[in-house]
Amino acid sequence: MLKFYYAPLSPNARRVWLTLLEKQIPFEPVLMQLNGDQFQPEFAAINPFHHIPVVVDEGVRVLESLAILDYLEAKYPQPALLPTDPQAIATVRMAQMVTTNELGPAVFGLVVQLEEPKQLERIQLQVAQGLSFLNELLGDRPYFGSDQLTLGDVVAGVVVSLLPYVQVDLVSYPALKAWSERLMAREAWQKTQPNPQQFEEFRRRVKIIAKQQLRHYLQGRRRDKAIASGS
Repeated sequence: MLKFYYAPLSPNARRVWLTLLEKQIPFEPVLMQLNGDQFQPEFAAINPFHHIPVVVDEGVRVLESLAILDYLEAKYPQPALLPTDPQAIATVRMAQMVTTNELGPAVFGLVVQLEEPKQLERIQLQVAQGLSFLNELLGDRPYFGSDQLTLGDVVAGVVVSLLPYVQVDLVSYPALKAWSERLMAREAWQKTQPNPQQFEEFRRRVKIIAKQQLRHYLQGRRRDKAIASGS
């Protein structure tokens, strides 16, 4: 049976979790606490980069959530979560990539609760731009690129579902608001959506990770300067 290494609070892992549920693929969940589990030798042998999600399916190991989604779609094609029309495929991919590269990082900035006014203003603008683009991209279709759920909905929906927790309202984006409500009525989405207490735990962990990343970045900068100066 397919093994799914995940943590419920991880948005990237939730992409895969939702896809497994929507496709009704049987799987063995392997819960990762991310307080050291990811550095254990057993998991490091599966993913040397120490992050989730990971799936192992009949000896096939797949890292990175978007690669996992593509693998699941190809290996388990029914129900289809990827359309076949070229324009529809492009719509799905745009929804995925704009969410991953633009909207998602900005929303996580709100999750961290940045207090510097200029940073906050920039992030809020980036969120608004991302939502405006997705609202227009969705158009009058119930899902991205299709009349049925797609992988674009899965990726975008995970991030958009966090917006109520960071006080972002979709009232200015009517197509996206109706779409989000449509998603949250689905059984898989109700099952995986974090409750307020879980979200606050997610916020706490994101802050810790952000501080760790900043510390590592600053240490790297100091090391680079020392090397450049010959000290």
